[in-house]
Amino acid sequence: MDEGYNPRTVEEVFRDFNGRRAAIIKALTNEVEVFYQLCDPEKENLCLYGFPNELWEVNLPAEEVPPELPEPALGINFARDGMQEKDWLALVAVHSDAWLLAVAFYFGARFGFDKADRKHLFGMINDLPTIFEVVTGAAKKQLKEKSSVSNHSSNKSKSNSKPSQYVKAQEMDDDDEGLVDEDDDDDEHGETVCGACAENYASDQFWICCDICERWFHGKCVKITPARAEHIKQYKCPSCSNKRVRG
Repeated sequence: MDEGYNPRTVEEVFRDFNGRRAAIIKALTNEVEVFYQLCDPEKENLCLYGFPNELWEVNLPAEEVPPELPEPALGINFARDGMQEKDWLALVAVHSDAWLLAVAFYFGARFGFDKADRKHLFGMINDLPTIFEVVTGAAKKQLKEKSSVSNHSSNKSKSNSKPSQYVKAQEMDDDDEGLVDEDDDDDEHGETVCGACAENYASDQFWICCDICERWFHGKCVKITPARAEHIKQYKCPSCSNKRVRG
């Protein structure tokens, strides 16, 4: 299914990563019953594959050595009935996170990404919750904690006058004292990039977070103003809004 598909730029590799990530999250959450049934321990070694078009499959590993791309964890089906289901899914999620990074940096090495490109790629990847965090619920917990910290910090800059869940707010540990200035804020979130234009975070700009894929966007890039954000209960970015429901 991946034959002939060769992303060559940082942005293309990130889109490839994001599509595969979305597919695996789907398998381990919304379509987990189907995934569970496919991972029959009586079958041979099986792998969970995620594809750039956000489709997934459970299948035997590639026969050729070395394979075209790094291969996912082998034999995920054997542990299915020997563990609690949630623990098994968490284990598959961890191995899937490792596989996604392997694929992304395989492309990076193959197409000669330099240090800056690799840093940019990892920054975009690291801005997303891991599959493990999504599957175990840790991502939602972190988002709630982040919103709480953002509310606590809401008087620190003009950008924080918008709803905390829609603004990349300045963060401060509970034991910190004093205010965090904008330069510190830029340093802290320097690796955060807009999901639309891939530009870095800046504290004087309005940002909004997609409640589905949890990526951040410049308000101007997705045509959302602070005033409009006040009335949005759940924001879906253009990509998530345009996803077709697959049968």
